Amino acid sequence: MTIGISRAFCQQHYLQHKGLLFQDHYQRLSFVKWKDTSSLVTRDPQRITVTNPANGKQLCTVDAASSEEVEWAVSHAQTTFDSGIWSKASSIHRASVLSRLAVSLQRRIPDMARIDTMQTGRPIREMNAQMTRLPEWLSYYAALLRTNQGFVAPTQGKLLNYVQRVPLGVVAQITPFNHPLFIAIKKIAPALAAGNSVIVKPSELTPISLLEFASLTQEAGLPDGVLTILPGYGHTTGKQLATHPLVRKVDITAGTRTGRALGAIVGSNLSAFTAELGGKAPILIFDDADVISAVNGVVFASFIASGQTCVSGTRIIIQENIYESFMMEFLRKVESITQGMGDPMNERCSMGSIISPHHLNRIDDMVARRQSGTVLAGGKRMLGKSLLDHFDFSRGSFYPPTVISDVDVSDELWQEEIFGPVVVVKKFSTESEGVRLANASKYGLGAGVWTQDLSRAHRVAADIDAGLVWVNTHHRNDPSSPWGGMKESGIGRENGIEALEAYSQSKSIIVNVASVDESRQTDDWFSGEQKRYG
Repeated sequence: MTIGISRAFCQQHYLQHKGLLFQDHYQRLSFVKWKDTSSLVTRDPQRITVTNPANGKQLCTVDAASSEEVEWAVSHAQTTFDSGIWSKASSIHRASVLSRLAVSLQRRIPDMARIDTMQTGRPIREMNAQMTRLPEWLSYYAALLRTNQGFVAPTQGKLLNYVQRVPLGVVAQITPFNHPLFIAIKKIAPALAAGNSVIVKPSELTPISLLEFASLTQEAGLPDGVLTILPGYGHTTGKQLATHPLVRKVDITAGTRTGRALGAIVGSNLSAFTAELGGKAPILIFDDADVISAVNGVVFASFIASGQTCVSGTRIIIQENIYESFMMEFLRKVESITQGMGDPMNERCSMGSIISPHHLNRIDDMVARRQSGTVLAGGKRMLGKSLLDHFDFSRGSFYPPTVISDVDVSDELWQEEIFGPVVVVKKFSTESEGVRLANASKYGLGAGVWTQDLSRAHRVAADIDAGLVWVNTHHRNDPSSPWGGMKESGIGRENGIEALEAYSQSKSIIVNVASVDESRQTDDWFSGEQKRYG
């Protein structure tokens, strides 16, 4: 649980009694409990202000962890790990705790959805749909613990070589703003299942839901010091965690530049590293695709979360014979999404805001400085009032779904991740040309293929350089399905058995089962007779 979680647990019940979703201020002592309070630094902590990007209003403030607090948290996590209270607990016990945590989270899904809508600006409809899936990750890894089996290696001779999976130790996770609780749970579940002590640094833009989730762990039975939430900034708290010699694995979801920098640091400590990084997902639409289904799939791929996901469909590559009919329906759908934008708390809101004015300006600048292409829809930040509910867009960071045609493959808009609701569209003629355009990127996280030709679907999916390829759908995710990228989109995988194994290490135990008499005859290497070596 979070260090000092008893206090947070009481605060949760107070908030529920008052009908509040979260605290006005998260104090440092709500996530760090010192062994000796006299060692607490007396200077005022740096405060993070969390803002609703849809209306610019302050939601709360959070104390950022100081360097001393980070050091103590890692040390305490290591002490907890060494105690064996969680790291050596039986897999059945860990499974039971994860199952109870899933039940506790299920009860707070409506609250968590509202919190994440307020801190991300994403529509409440999106967050309700996403949040209902979260307990599945905890339940899945609980089930793996109950059913996953070790193995006996077929070693030569009269030896029993059994192989166990053991936890790594203290692991650090750095999570992004776009899916604040979802991505955190994806990482936390396998890490806890494997028996590690886990420290999570959430995005400074969206820490609230993870802090609230941590308060659920006490009732589920997670021991103190096993899960620690450390709010802070990437260049300070995140870097300190990544460089700490006691941290045996770092798992991040971030941009490729950040991934490179942290990967170099983690590598110097000989620690494990998993990184889900940038993306520039191509979507190939062939002539035989069902136009309506393809349009519905592409707008979901491109504009869910306002395009702020690493697998957003950003390069729409359309075969020439279907191009006109597809674009007509696509632009009509884009217009309906634009008209349906409004207050993200409105159940009918189609698309929400960008996470911050800084990110909004970056998107606006990238579109404005393009060297090629024609804007067919959108292209400028939104001001004025919503047609849906008269919500004032100028109060927040809103950008409309934007479509740009005929962008050159060397252009920044084609090559670089925009992380916003901006797509480029291009025609292709032959299958080989389509695949070539799809692979004309340094990224390789997600991709989509739309066709009714079964042979082509398998063939093209195999030829696209991406860790995830969806056929006639997009952005499907399941705790059992490995998730990760190729090329500059990252290293390692989330989800599935791979993630559980990535948070553990194998340990071979080799036992001589031969009788004493036989061992005397076969194992005296220095007798001068030929013996088996190794």
